[in-house]
Amino acid sequence: REREYVIAARAIGTPSWRIMVRHVLPNVASIIIVSAVFNIAGAIIAEAGLSYLGVGIGPPLASWGNMMQGSLGNFTDAPWLVITPGIFIFLATLSIYLLGDGLRDALDPTL
Repeated sequence: REREYVIAARAIGTPSWRIMVRHVLPNVASIIIVSAVFNIAGAIIAEAGLSYLGVGIGPPLASWGNMMQGSLGNFTDAPWLVITPGIFIFLATLSIYLLGDGLRDALDPTL
């Protein structure tokens, strides 16, 4: 679907690459940034879940999923060893989602 500014730029003979850089890219930059921020939060959850299941990164590297999985044997004696990484996963993803929502509100002029 073409917008009026693209049709007007083509009518005066502007090359396609210039239309993309000068007209289209500034209009979609905010959408790309917000989408990337939301994908980061999804990657954190996916990595923690896979590490918890033992399919993610290996034990020498630190991961919240590895911390939760490794401390399950001590859950009855020290439940905070399992709960603390879960709280940090929740807080990290919540803060990233709030950052993405704030960026969307700040960068999207149509809202």
